[in-house]
Order: sequence, then C-alpha cells, then structure tokens
Amino acid sequence: MSAAIGHYIRLVHEGKLTPNDGWEAICQYNAAMVRPAWPMERLQQEADRLWALHVRKNGPALLRNDADQVASPATMLAYKLRELLGDTSPMPDDIIAPRVLTPGGLLVLGGAPKVGKSDFLISLLVHLAAGVSFLGFTPNRALRVYYLQAEIQYHYLRERLQGIRLDASVIAAALDNLVATPKLRLLLDEKGIALAAASIREHFPDAPPDIICIDPIRNLFDGGPDSGGENDNAAMMFFLNERVERLREAVAPDCGVILAHHTKKMNRKAVGEDPFQALSGASALRGFYTSGLLMHRPDEDSTLRRLEIELRNGPSLATKLIDKENGRWVEINPMNERLVRHDIGAKHDAERERKGDVILNLIAEQGMQGKMYTLMQFASKFENKGSLGSETSIRNRIHVLATKGHVKFVRGEEAERLGLPQGATKYGYLCVKDMVLQTDAEHVNGETGEVEPAVVKVVPTHFMCPQTGAVLPVENPDVWVDQEVD
Repeated sequence: MSAAIGHYIRLVHEGKLTPNDGWEAICQYNAAMVRPAWPMERLQQEADRLWALHVRKNGPALLRNDADQVASPATMLAYKLRELLGDTSPMPDDIIAPRVLTPGGLLVLGGAPKVGKSDFLISLLVHLAAGVSFLGFTPNRALRVYYLQAEIQYHYLRERLQGIRLDASVIAAALDNLVATPKLRLLLDEKGIALAAASIREHFPDAPPDIICIDPIRNLFDGGPDSGGENDNAAMMFFLNERVERLREAVAPDCGVILAHHTKKMNRKAVGEDPFQALSGASALRGFYTSGLLMHRPDEDSTLRRLEIELRNGPSLATKLIDKENGRWVEINPMNERLVRHDIGAKHDAERERKGDVILNLIAEQGMQGKMYTLMQFASKFENKGSLGSETSIRNRIHVLATKGHVKFVRGEEAERLGLPQGATKYGYLCVKDMVLQTDAEHVNGETGEVEPAVVKVVPTHFMCPQTGAVLPVENPDVWVDQEVD
C-alpha cells in the first residue's frame, strides 16, 4: 500500500494530479486492492509521512487546483455569435498598454547578444514596478514583478541595478514590487517549476505577481525527454506548454509572462524584411506569443537600435528608434533618420565632415606660414587640393562652417593691425579658433636660443549670423562662440 501511496504522491508533487484527485485515487486503490483495507486514519498518517519525506527529498511541490484541470468535452466553453456580439462589458485592463501585454498574455523580447536586451529589460521592469510609463509602454498601476533571470551573477546584477540612471521617485516606488533572482543554475523542468513557484509565493505572499519574467529562455530551456534544443519546434512547444504555462497556472493564471530570447544569425536585409523570423525556434514561438518586441542594430557602427513591435491582441504599433543617452533609454524622433540608402548617406556625411576638417586645418596652417585668405581667394587657391573638390564646393563648405561658427572673419582695424591688404571684400579674411599669424618680425626663443619668426594671435571681428547670413560684429573677440547646437 505504501508503494501505491508513493506513486500518487509523486503525481501530485509534479502537478499532474490535484491534491483532491490524488487522495481520491489512494482511497480507491485501498478499497479495491487491499485486503483488509486500511482504516482511513492509518491511510492519512502514511500519506502525510510519505508526502513530508518526498518534499524533503525533492523540494517544494507544484500544486494544481481543481480549476486548473482541462475541461472535459461536455464542459468545454463555447459561445454563439449572438452572445459574443451582445457582450458589451468593459474589456479587461491591459497589464502593459496599449495591448503590449494583456492578462494571461505572453510577451517575447528578442535580440542578439550584446545588443542591450537585458539592460533594456531591467529598465522596463523597474518602470513597470513603479507604475510609470517607459518609452510609451504604460502599466495600469504599480505592478508586482518576479524577474527569473539566469544570466547575471548577484554582484554584477546589483551593480547594474545600482547604476540605473532613473528618477529617485521611480526607484523608490519600485523597491518592494520588483523581485529578481541572481544567476540560477537550473532548468525549468518539474523540479525547477516547483522551486520557482515556491519562491514566487514566498516573495508575494499576499497577492500573486502581475508579471513573471524569464531571462533568457536558452539558460532555463527544457524541451522534454526527447528535446532537440530551442531551435526544435516540438521542443519549444513543450517548453511553452509544459513549463512556462504550468508555472503560470501554479501561481497566477491571469498574470502576464515576459520571455527574453536570443535571435538566430541572419543578414540585416532579412531581419529588416521580417524581423521576428530571427527568433530562435521562431515558427513555434511566433505562433504562441501574444506580442513580440525585437531589438536590433540596423548599423553596427551606430548605437541606435530599432525596436520592432508585433501585437496579436491590438492594432499594430510603429517601430521605435531607441538609444541610451546619459545612461537612460530614450526614444529618438524617426524623422531625423534616413529612410533609404543609409550606407551611402552615412558615407556622404563622413565626406562632408572630412572636407570641413581639412578646410579648418588649412586655414590654421596657412596662418602659421604668414598667409590669410578671403573666402573667394581661399576657394580659388585650394581648388582640387586635399580632395576638396571644385571652387564652388569649397565656398559652400566654408559657408556652412561660418554658419556653425567654426569659421569667422577679420576685417577693418584688426586686419590693418595684422598687416593684411585692405580691399573690397564682403566678408573679410578667414580665421579659425586659436589661430596665429606669422609676421616678418623675429624673436629669440628663450629655451633654445634660436631666432624664430614672431607670431601674433588672430581674433575675429565679425561672424556670420546663423539666421540671416549677415556679417555682424562680434561682441567679445577673446571669447570664441560656436553657433552649432548638438
């Protein structure tokens, strides 16, 4: 009889039977197979003893409620069209609006290693636990979040959390609502589910969590006895149905689940055309989740990330362009980014910057040689030199530099003091910051004793107004002011 009791106790412990069904099975076996049958009191004592022994050996149990059982065909819910159309009751509140995570929903956050996925996820979870919107993702209140992560060790997890650049009010509001594990060395198998469920109940004893976050799938993946790995669709479905959903059922059937997942190696063109196919095990996973976020870098040389969004329970959301500025995730206005020919555009930008740097260096170098030029003469002198292009191209680039305040002008009495010829010129002579002009005079170097040409500091008298293009006098020649705004 003890062997039969032990068998049913294992089924209850693994969540395959509810406690009531397990006890009923033990009683039925006792009545049908044992002669004479054990008294109920003895049966209960033996069951309690074996249960305590099994829990002590195998850890906390994954207990299922009677309501968690799959309904029989006779009780399976179905609704007529009349009922569906006639139900005008309010929709349940989104866990994360707008429809990013709904009650009982599954959100997958995907991205390549080192793209910033975990850092982004931590910032998102802190905001959700504080009840504060994050990049347009809005919780319905301060949420209880259990972060089951198996990637970052304790000391590095606390270092990352302590380094988050968030408002003090946001952190204060999230202090008791976000619970995170250090790096775990377990699989989310039967035992792992029981341990996770027990930990969740321990940290949220009064009310179940609103969100369970698993990061990453790869480190906790259990695809069953015949697992082919996370890229095998059957193994992925087993993990989602028999592991993730079982954990949800055990602690909070209506809570939302967030899964962090890695992506496969795909070229950027393929990712751009259908980004969510990059998820490992994509065909099974994509058919299972209710919403997906995928983070990727369109350009490896840029820090900008694109956040692709796919929703099943709501209207589509536009892709977000995000980046970290001063330690905080921010959304970038997509109007500032090119829509097509990104690589060619970036090359043109770099070439324009190169030409500007060459022009600034040439103006300074010519001053060290005792030469200063007007805008027109500089363009004529250095046409097709240093890969600057035509005279018109040089004039246009100097005009841009003057508008940004990188180039200013010397005219009038200051030009006369420097010994520069006076003539009819619209702007005056070109000068740059910290420029000096070599003169005909000589002086003795105090350190080397050598006779060297004397130089004088060149200060601007006029600048180009960035609004009108007019040449205006500077207020303080000793203070160089750039007009360019970063």
